[in-house]
Amino acid sequence: MNWTGVLPALTTAFDKNLKVDVDFVMRHARWQVENGVSGLVALGSLGEGATLEHDEKLNIIEALVDAVQGKVPVVATISALSTADAVNLAKSAQERGASGLMILPPYVYKGDWREMKAHVAAVLAATGLPAMLYNNPIAYGTDFLPHHIEELAREFETLRAVKESSADVRRVSAIRAILGDRIAICVGVDDAIVEGIAAGACGWVAGLVNAMPRESVDLFNLARDGKSGEAFELYRWFLPLLRMDTVPKFIQLIKQVQEELGVGNARVRGPRLQVVGEELAETRAAVEHALATRPAVARPSTAFPS
Repeated sequence: MNWTGVLPALTTAFDKNLKVDVDFVMRHARWQVENGVSGLVALGSLGEGATLEHDEKLNIIEALVDAVQGKVPVVATISALSTADAVNLAKSAQERGASGLMILPPYVYKGDWREMKAHVAAVLAATGLPAMLYNNPIAYGTDFLPHHIEELAREFETLRAVKESSADVRRVSAIRAILGDRIAICVGVDDAIVEGIAAGACGWVAGLVNAMPRESVDLFNLARDGKSGEAFELYRWFLPLLRMDTVPKFIQLIKQVQEELGVGNARVRGPRLQVVGEELAETRAAVEHALATRPAVARPSTAFPS
């Protein structure tokens, strides 16, 4: 398991009956790999994991493992209402071929550090898979502070990475200061990637990559390689779309961008609804503007497989 480079937080494609479109999931995964991503993260927030049944999650993991044939690792996001369910999902994901786990705090209940540590520890102890801790206090209401991460890393060798989505790039520096290279730090919000890499992040769990993988991989590589002029030219062009990853309707917006570009559809499961009216018009305008103003540094992704 390698926690560097661009790791798409995959959307979950649904058919007209809102069933998981496994064929599309597999084609989308292979297209991502073709465009240079380093791994695949499934079943997360962007993947609408909260709306997926247990068996659906496992079928998606199995399909992704089959689709990429070991070319990149497949990471299963572990999220549940109860610790027991989270542990069961982790074990089952390992059985289906997942190479790593991304562990979320439990849904709904916002516990204190003692409770959150116990939850994460139970999942870490359930398998031998390397794991990434997902810290998103904005979305989940619980905050894994740098010293919390250090405590978990000291007790569990399998904790190898953190997805830092506090939107405070100073957290990257703070984690690096106390843990050095012991933990891989991945930026978890799209519009902080260049700043995050400059502060010491080595990976990007990305959202708009679902629609624009080549552009995302190039942005990461330019920033990582210190090519600041080209990186910021690409970043400035990409930012209006990247910012869609940071708002409450990020799932609907990213899926809508996929539909506009012909690399997916905008279907979402309730309680979410597809964007309409002014929101839809603004999304389409942003995509149209990006296509009309694409700079030479923004290489387009390869054609989506039919």
